[in-house]
Amino acid sequence: MKLGKLLFKAGIRIPLLIWALIVIYPIIWMFLGAFKSNGEIFASPWALPKSFSFDNFILAWTEFNIGSSFMNSIFVTVLGTFLCLVFALPTSYAIERLKFKGSKILFNVYLSAMMIPMVLGWIPLFFLLLKFNMIDNLWALSLIYAVTQIPFSIFILTSFMGSIPKEMEESAAMDGMSPYGILFKIITPLVMTGIITVSIMNAVTFWNEYFMALIFLQTDESYTLGVAMDLMNKEAQYTNAWGALFAGLSIAIIPVLLVYAIFQRKIVKGMIEGAVKG
Repeated sequence: MKLGKLLFKAGIRIPLLIWALIVIYPIIWMFLGAFKSNGEIFASPWALPKSFSFDNFILAWTEFNIGSSFMNSIFVTVLGTFLCLVFALPTSYAIERLKFKGSKILFNVYLSAMMIPMVLGWIPLFFLLLKFNMIDNLWALSLIYAVTQIPFSIFILTSFMGSIPKEMEESAAMDGMSPYGILFKIITPLVMTGIITVSIMNAVTFWNEYFMALIFLQTDESYTLGVAMDLMNKEAQYTNAWGALFAGLSIAIIPVLLVYAIFQRKIVKGMIEGAVKG
């Protein structure tokens, strides 16, 4: 019996371990390549660097405009995440708690919006932004990011709000608290796990987004990291700046790895709780 359980666990864990190695190894190789000179990369691409030099990081940050693109990505990620919460939190509360006429229809409309590919809206959005002279505008891109994630955010937040006893809100209303006071002083602290989960998932999505940034941004000064890394990749093919490219990729991936490392348990807990409560 014990041997059977051991074989069963090994049959599950060994494939997962192999898959983890397949995923992690290229990332480690990329980080090591960021500390190598071009000569080392071509001579011994799989070996450890002879000396850990930060020259490639400095070159990528300054000469290839990664520093400016990094700050642009932080701006659109933070602003987009904040705007998405501003829009989604009151809407989720209204749909889940106020139960006005048509609230279920509205909720289903938001759920349906999750199924619509964003690629269908890129051309109309481009001409809309062009009409309002908002092409190559990081504020406009942040707003678009926020709007695209509103359906997902509402789906998660309504699940959490549905688990809160209504008696708490009724008691607060009897004490004279306004609906906005109930939302921000009572509901929001109780659904903080859901808010953190939604914020992290949205932030990672905005940080990694490429196609809309490529379409709506047109100058080097406005490019986010995804677009800047694509241009850097094309340029590295002709200049052989592979070390700088690996350094730029490392700079782009480090914030995401840190977020997942710090908030991994909260993300998993929030997704599981949201699914169960929903």
